[in-house]
Amino acid sequence: MNVSLRRLWLRLHRWIALGLGWLLVLAGLTGATLIVAQPLDRQLHPELFVSRSAVDAPAVPLEPLRERAAAEFGAGAALIFRLPREPGDTLQISVKASRWIGTLFVDPATGQEQGRRSETGSFAGALYKLHSTLLMQDTGKTVLAFAALAYLFMLVTGLVLWWPRQWPPSLKVELRRGLLRGLFDLHRTGGALLGLLVAVSVFTGAYMAWRPLGEVFNTVSGQVAVKPPKLPKGAVGEGKLPTVDQLLATARVQFPGELVNLVQLSPKLDRPVRVRFRLADEPHPNGISSVWLDPRNGRLLGVQRWSDLDPGARSVVWIYPMHTGELGGPLHEALNVAIGLALGCFGVTGLWLWWKRRRLASSALAR
Repeated sequence: MNVSLRRLWLRLHRWIALGLGWLLVLAGLTGATLIVAQPLDRQLHPELFVSRSAVDAPAVPLEPLRERAAAEFGAGAALIFRLPREPGDTLQISVKASRWIGTLFVDPATGQEQGRRSETGSFAGALYKLHSTLLMQDTGKTVLAFAALAYLFMLVTGLVLWWPRQWPPSLKVELRRGLLRGLFDLHRTGGALLGLLVAVSVFTGAYMAWRPLGEVFNTVSGQVAVKPPKLPKGAVGEGKLPTVDQLLATARVQFPGELVNLVQLSPKLDRPVRVRFRLADEPHPNGISSVWLDPRNGRLLGVQRWSDLDPGARSVVWIYPMHTGELGGPLHEALNVAIGLALGCFGVTGLWLWWKRRRLASSALAR
């Protein structure tokens, strides 16, 4: 590579990193911390996550819990019931209302509230919002997605700059030749060895954050997105509205014996009720197989098994647990922690090298 072309690659790599690298460092370090913080939060707060009743106690109906939440937070509150995944877990009710956003933790056998948290009322909750949205909702997701795509470009430019003239390449980190040289070798060699692994983590995060990437996936595969069913126009309720328990019973018939994870209720009757299952063959820890119901009369609107969705949506079944590390268990989670720390290390070492060399250059000019 001639000198002028190499300088161009170096400038592109450097200025993209300086412009967006801090976002990647933040995402990497918060993601690594989250993998540890979430299970630790559960261990430190059993009063929220562990039911006070006996493990085999029968569950109470959900409709009285919905009525109680609606009375406290208003009829305009959107509610999501997260049913216990394991025996002894509490029932969690996510609330999104004008006056409060957070989660209620309820004993599933008695219906008594064991505690509540606002959306950012815990370290793990605040960290998750920072990691996934930069505390800016959908705008933050878009910013993070573009930062992730910028990382892929930085990876290419970094590999071009690293590419050795002779193989096998030297992968030494010279720590005895000064801090600057040691950090340079660490940044260069670490990027070459771990860059592709970091790219997988970064891309999977961007894919989930920015929905247009899923549309690109569908376009490439030549398929059309499978959309949720809509409520039929003109249909009305038949007397009293169906209860949450009646809707859930209808949904269970579609996937008998499978685990119900979420029941998502809209505050208005203009959207279908969604019941999410995690099927036995589904890698996604939360499940995306869904049953859609009419909230006005309880009629079945549609059934969507995860394996029947379009490629853009179906790929989330694998991408989500790959990003969180749940796909491969504790070893995969440990690897993802290391990847997040490596991404933070790339940013810190790159920034230090840039700043140190600027100081050396300024000192040379001053002489």
